[in-house]
Formats: sequence, C-alpha cells, structure tokens
Amino acid sequence: MGMLQVRNFDDALIARLKARAARHGRSAEAEHREILRQVLSAEAEPGFADLAARLREMTAGRDGTPSETLLREGRDAR
Repeated sequence: MGMLQVRNFDDALIARLKARAARHGRSAEAEHREILRQVLSAEAEPGFADLAARLREMTAGRDGTPSETLLREGRDAR
C-alpha cells in the first residue's frame, strides 16, 4: 500500500473532516481514505474514443504531414 501525505490543509477543513469521521465512527485518516475512494471510483476514465476526439479538437486546423511522407523520409534516412 502506498502512502499519501497532504500538506498545508486548511484548519477548517481538518475540523470538518474530523467531525465527519466521528459521525461515521472512523478515524480522520480512515475517513479521508473513504472520501477519496468514493470520489475516485465514481469518476469515469475517458475511453480511447473520447481521448481521440479531444486530440482531434486540439489539433483542428493545423497543417500535418501525411504518414506516407514521414515513412518515406524515414526509410530514405537509413
């Protein structure tokens, strides 16, 4: 198991974390782990199609070199 250390955490948030932990009968550390587990397990990882669409959006309008030209140049350089 890895370790995570959180620095410069707001005192008000620490107090709220401790209060929430007490309500759930856990330590502040266990509550912190549970909050992270819940949030990160609910977050969907983007699939290949989503990442490809985002890349197309980011590179729209840019000039590109056709792949056959790049392959030919690579072969000629050998």
